[in-house]
Amino acid sequence: QLQLVESGEGLVQPGGSLRLSCAASGFTLDSYTIGWFRQAPGKEREGVSCISRSGDNTNYADSVKGRFTISRDNAKNTVYLQMTSLSPEDTAVYYCAAARRPYYSCSVFRYEYDYWGQGTQVTVSS
Repeated sequence: QLQLVESGEGLVQPGGSLRLSCAASGFTLDSYTIGWFRQAPGKEREGVSCISRSGDNTNYADSVKGRFTISRDNAKNTVYLQMTSLSPEDTAVYYCAAARRPYYSCSVFRYEYDYWGQGTQVTVSS
């Protein structure tokens, strides 16, 4: 059974950092483009970042550029989202997702993604 599991949830102060993990079971992550998305209360789910199967093509939403970094460790079958300089506006449930895309393709368009994790809560507050 193909499954994605996010971890790393937490409560952090503004300006703090947090790393989220997305672990796969039932398939190998390097066969899929992986994206991170987030959904705040009352808002639509938005794309945050993605990484291609090749690992060398990444994209970021403008709101997180320069603060978030996506990476993948194929040996651990895990994708990470390192988040720094967090602000209350980053508070949301964060989801990782997998998409069957060409090797160098990476998109944060959510309808391209086939498999989703259950989400993990990130709260930024003083």
